[in-house]
Amino acid sequence: MAVVSDTPIQALPVVSTSYRFARAQARAGLILTLPATVLIAALLIGPAILVFILSFTDASLGLAGARFVGLGNYARMLTDPGFSHSLRNTAIYVLVVVPTSIGWGLLIALLIARSPFAILYRTAYFLPVAATLVALATAWEAILHPSLGFANALLQLLGASPVRFLSDPATAIYALSAIGIWQLVGFNMILFLAGLSTIPEELYEAAAIDGADRGVKRFLLVTWPMLAPVTLFVAVMTIIRAFSVFETVAVLTKGGPMKSTSVILYTFYEEGFRFFRVGYASAIAVSFFIFVTVLSLIQMRISERRSRVSTNGDKS
Repeated sequence: MAVVSDTPIQALPVVSTSYRFARAQARAGLILTLPATVLIAALLIGPAILVFILSFTDASLGLAGARFVGLGNYARMLTDPGFSHSLRNTAIYVLVVVPTSIGWGLLIALLIARSPFAILYRTAYFLPVAATLVALATAWEAILHPSLGFANALLQLLGASPVRFLSDPATAIYALSAIGIWQLVGFNMILFLAGLSTIPEELYEAAAIDGADRGVKRFLLVTWPMLAPVTLFVAVMTIIRAFSVFETVAVLTKGGPMKSTSVILYTFYEEGFRFFRVGYASAIAVSFFIFVTVLSLIQMRISERRSRVSTNGDKS
């Protein structure tokens, strides 16, 4: 009886001590995360909630008071010719930039993956991603100058006529697309190189036994299927970054000529900080945020489904 009664008496101090230690750890964690939580709430969550509320009003910067208009700003987006024009320009930009930058990034990754100068190539192609785009946009403005730029000098050397890359409504959006491709190729290349490094060498050896030892057969049989998750991630990230184009438009064309390069985010900027229509600009920002969020959730859903299928396949 004495032995039985001593057991819980000895266990109680241990339980009590561990409980107090866990509470102290939780309290310390809350204290340490409090500054970051306050900053996130003040700089991210708070402004986001404010923008969402303003999107239902006719608020204007510099004018006192705001009237609740419900979904009026969102309905206006559907009928506003300026917004529809910017949506069309953004769609052209995305359709040119996304497939070209993904394909080019994959091709470069395949070419330099086993090269002895891979580090040099990676650095050269990744520089546009790491550099400040505003400064690089100024350099591109000099390159694409209609009379003094290097691009037109090269065209004249080849016997072609000079092109007004940034001042012609027919070519301006495509010139900006070329700059976007140049910037995104290095980012996509790095992601594809990371994906290529995870492909087991045994798969290539097995493919070689089946006759697919090199070239297109090897790529279609092994490389492309194994890169499917990386390709999905690259595609979603490239689409989001293409839809988010702003800096090159603001520096090089300011939406012109004749609104031919006015994209969604530049329209948001003009509505909010040039025409001071804060309510309408907030509606554009909220719509853009919802689009990016939905696209990200779709990518996460597909990735989870692929990983679940591959896990079940491994178990079977």
